[in-house]
Amino acid sequence: MPKLLGIAYKTARRGTMNEVFCANVTQLKGVENDIFGRPGKRQVTILSQQQWLQACQSIQADLPWITRRANLLIDGLMFNRADVGKHLLIGELRLEITGETDPCQKIEIAHTGLEAALSPDWRGGVTCRVIHNGMIHLGDDVEILIVTI
Repeated sequence: MPKLLGIAYKTARRGTMNEVFCANVTQLKGVENDIFGRPGKRQVTILSQQQWLQACQSIQADLPWITRRANLLIDGLMFNRADVGKHLLIGELRLEITGETDPCQKIEIAHTGLEAALSPDWRGGVTCRVIHNGMIHLGDDVEILIVTI
């Protein structure tokens, strides 16, 4: 079963990522206290542990996951284009995957070559919209659901 390994937020643009053990995630604010948590398609960003490790291996670097500046780190899932529209359940929290988190040139400040390493195969993670509010904790099970209408 996939697991939630990390939770982080930032309170200022280009600010330090703050790692926490739990967080309230809402439709109004995304991850509590995150500067970019307003309503929309990019409320919460999620990184796959496996895809992050692939990116780091390709540049021969051992970097902490918060270097990517994502909100959540999940072990046991690898994201791709087919995941857009699917829902993720993390405890009571329900998120809709809305797209790919494209790496930008700013990531090069953290480590040379990281932007290119994150570009293929959705290694940069996914963006999500909050569907149902929830309190999440490190170690929570994560489930991916195909939504049918």
